[in-house]
Amino acid sequence: MGFKTTIVHDYLSWSKSRITAMQGGTRSGKTYNIMLYFIIKLLTVHGKTLTVCRSSLNTIKGSVLRDFIDILLEYGLYDEKNHNKTDQTYWLNGNLVEFISTDQPQKIRGRKRDYLFINECNEIKYDAWMQLLFRTNEKIVIDYNPSDEFHWIYDEVLTRPDCDFFVTTYLDNPFIPAELIGEIERLREADETYWKVYGLGERGASKDTIYTHWKEHKGIILPGMDDYFGLDIGFNNPMALTKIADVEGMNLVQQMIYQTKMHTQELIDEMKILGIGRTKEIYCDPARPDIIDEIKRAGFNIFPANNEVFDGIQKVKSMPLRICNGSPDIIKEIKFYKWKIDKDNRKLDEPVKFHDHAMDSIRYGIFTRAGKRKASWAVLS
Repeated sequence: MGFKTTIVHDYLSWSKSRITAMQGGTRSGKTYNIMLYFIIKLLTVHGKTLTVCRSSLNTIKGSVLRDFIDILLEYGLYDEKNHNKTDQTYWLNGNLVEFISTDQPQKIRGRKRDYLFINECNEIKYDAWMQLLFRTNEKIVIDYNPSDEFHWIYDEVLTRPDCDFFVTTYLDNPFIPAELIGEIERLREADETYWKVYGLGERGASKDTIYTHWKEHKGIILPGMDDYFGLDIGFNNPMALTKIADVEGMNLVQQMIYQTKMHTQELIDEMKILGIGRTKEIYCDPARPDIIDEIKRAGFNIFPANNEVFDGIQKVKSMPLRICNGSPDIIKEIKFYKWKIDKDNRKLDEPVKFHDHAMDSIRYGIFTRAGKRKASWAVLS
């Protein structure tokens, strides 16, 4: 069977150490080729267990699990009877593939496994890493973008004698669409740090971060709260749906959907599965009126958002911001969401337009909802 692989797969095949760390820029093909590497390995063995892990279960479904199923479908390996969609497990050639998250402590402290893949490893806590490490008998692979200047991966994993370390970039992925190559290469002129991290796959420190007033929130947005939604439309870039609630003078935000290659009907189906009520307000990217109309025809209460960027950012900054459990992509984006700097090193009143899909969804929701309320109050007064 002729598998289409990249140098990521070659690096993994060459690596004989227990741990392989795959650091890289955006769109380097890390995740897809790591999954392909393990699928090929499982076709040659029996009775093994592969655990694929990320920080939360909802992000697994829209990323690494989707890649796994897509690969099986592409090569005629998928059989629905082997797929337990409730437990997120799959039996491949007599081997168990399980998808778990570190917000399921009983899973990471459970039974041992033979192989481990931690996707977006910089999202998880050091204690979770140690628990997973202790319970893995053979090969461990981690991948991540080096968007954190300081992280336990650099100190506790890359320094180990049993760890091989590789860096890949978008240039190592021959299957990347041309429009995404252009988007990445524009970073060379747009922002030095973004280019260093997302273009070259090197560690970088974000300067002039826009949102510094946020904290992580241990809980989620509960039923009965006055919640609403912001939606940023994407396909090659992620579709980002964020739930928002104003609770005691602070904005809670919670990641609901963050997924690439998602068609509008798939989005509608997922919104139904999430139980989004037909009266819940959804403020959407105004650049896509066709998609807004399609979602509205499906029975959702969706509106075009106010897309004034600077004023919207100021509104988001005007109240404390709390990011709920299970929102790793929001946290990843917000850490690196920064003001654009001109050639004279002056800060401009516009953000760098890259990896900002959740940020846009949050701004759409908070700023547009605030404007609607203000208009309503004006009418009442």
